[in-house]
Amino acid sequence: MDRLTNTIRPYAWGSPTALPALLGVEPTGEPQAELWMGAHPGAPSRVDRGAGVRTLAEVIAADPEGELGAATVAKFGPRLPFLFKILAAGAPLSLQVHPDLAQAKAGFEAEERRGIPIDAAHRNYKDPNHKPEMICAITTFDGLCGFRSPQASADLFEGLGVNSLKPYADLLRAHPEEAALREVLTAVLSADREQMARTVAETAAAAERLGGEYATYAALVHEYPGDPGVIAAMLLNHVRLQPGEALFLGAGVPHAYFDGLGVELLANSDNVLRAGLTPKHVDVPELLKIVRFEPSDPTVMRPEGDGGEEVYEAPIDEFRLSRFLLAPGGAPHVLPDGAPQILLCTAGSVRAGELALSPGGSAFVPAGEKVELSGNGTVFRATVVV
Repeated sequence: MDRLTNTIRPYAWGSPTALPALLGVEPTGEPQAELWMGAHPGAPSRVDRGAGVRTLAEVIAADPEGELGAATVAKFGPRLPFLFKILAAGAPLSLQVHPDLAQAKAGFEAEERRGIPIDAAHRNYKDPNHKPEMICAITTFDGLCGFRSPQASADLFEGLGVNSLKPYADLLRAHPEEAALREVLTAVLSADREQMARTVAETAAAAERLGGEYATYAALVHEYPGDPGVIAAMLLNHVRLQPGEALFLGAGVPHAYFDGLGVELLANSDNVLRAGLTPKHVDVPELLKIVRFEPSDPTVMRPEGDGGEEVYEAPIDEFRLSRFLLAPGGAPHVLPDGAPQILLCTAGSVRAGELALSPGGSAFVPAGEKVELSGNGTVFRATVVV
């Protein structure tokens, strides 16, 4: 078992205080958005087994079956198939979708053939993998997930009384659901930027005046004035997770996170197609290939279990998220050892085998290594389904 040393990504939307508070360190004054745990080449965790510091990616590459187990390598190849994060949103993240596996492979290969550098600002596909993900709230967590019904979005637009939104409301009522959502999102993202900036400004003024459910969209304008993503966001469901609640986000589901601290578990990928609420590259034609224009109510998940491991069930094999609520004096929990796992403490003081973990502390457990959990606190467990 290895204690992990992890990288914090300083994205502009990150909270300057939430991660430092969890870790018990002084804030730097800069945004601290994501703490990455795993072997993604963008920011792999580091370990020290007595012969110097190495990345977890290097350790796994040197002995894939020894670290991951034969079953994991046979199913997913010689790499850790998930990426584990703590996400600390202090401002809205970009409105985004992720590709499915076939789309990711095709997009990555196409950009490789065109010679676009991996770190280029206009690169869409950083790797050939899909990126299903799960977000589990540590604190109250706000965001957007999936399309509302077109009728509900039309009602929202009309309630603002903004004349330039009326054509969008009419389109939403005039066509079948999928066609209506596709047509309106395309129109919003393709509109003349000056005209859209005026629409966004008028929308913000009306939203601030009306308050209530519109307050969310007024707040977006303060962060991203003139951004068409503000209007696009009104097509999506607003979700507020309470601590311990989670969402699963599959390929093509539009989403954005606004505020809060959460545990995020995803397939080992960094592929993002953005629709707005960002200064970063927005590729509208590519985005429209990926989005699934299917209205649905978000399914808020709660862990299933009774006194031991509580599992967040998800329709994906690359990762499995579970939680342990440990109480002092309780019997240790012996973890299954057939697959690699990362353990993350988010509250209290716990022991994972010989390692003591405090909030924000994490450990990599290779396949085949038995470990017991004990102490007083909360531990999230990330592993795979084999």
